[in-house]
Amino acid sequence: MDAHENTAGSASAPEDGPGPVRRTPAPSGAVPRMTLPGPPYDEPTERLLAKLMPPGTSLEPLMLFRLLAVHRDLAERIHPMASGLLNKGLLPDRDREVVISRITARAGAEYEWGVHAVFFGPAVGLGQDTLDALVTEEAASSAFDERTGLLVTAVDELFDEATVSGGTWNRLREIYDDARLVELLLLAGWYRTLSTLITSAALPLEPWAVRFPTAASR
Repeated sequence: MDAHENTAGSASAPEDGPGPVRRTPAPSGAVPRMTLPGPPYDEPTERLLAKLMPPGTSLEPLMLFRLLAVHRDLAERIHPMASGLLNKGLLPDRDREVVISRITARAGAEYEWGVHAVFFGPAVGLGQDTLDALVTEEAASSAFDERTGLLVTAVDELFDEATVSGGTWNRLREIYDDARLVELLLLAGWYRTLSTLITSAALPLEPWAVRFPTAASR
């Protein structure tokens, strides 16, 4: 959710077809379901948006941050945790982005997936083919190496069952200590929460964000 927590666009999912993305498209459109603060911003909103956006950026405040600014007090309270998960976590950066990309794709939050696909995924070595596969492919796909496939499996189980199976848990314990396991669970949960906000508010895509791969490209 932080300045570095890039997010981008409406929550429309790909058409029905193979792959794990939600089958029912989330609401999307040019107009969100609620009025977002816009310029000129009042002073408290301007301060909040400045805190959420990266220092020195030329981008306009993200629509997600403007949506959060509808409830400024809450946005201020959740900011430390959100920023900590994105910028100060214990998980390897690539693992973090795999989890975020998969959970937002499963939730149909094209906005958040698309922002991370522009900024954060490439910055940690995730190519567009892998980012697209995190939208369209099952965990056992040859598109994923063993570690990525394990993370995808864990995220899918959390999305579908709100828990991790015993076998997956044991495999995760081979690569993570307890603190990192706690972070993994909170990371997936936080980005599912953000996805719910994005899709329910029908937040439009940022104009520069990456779109979900289309059914035709699978």
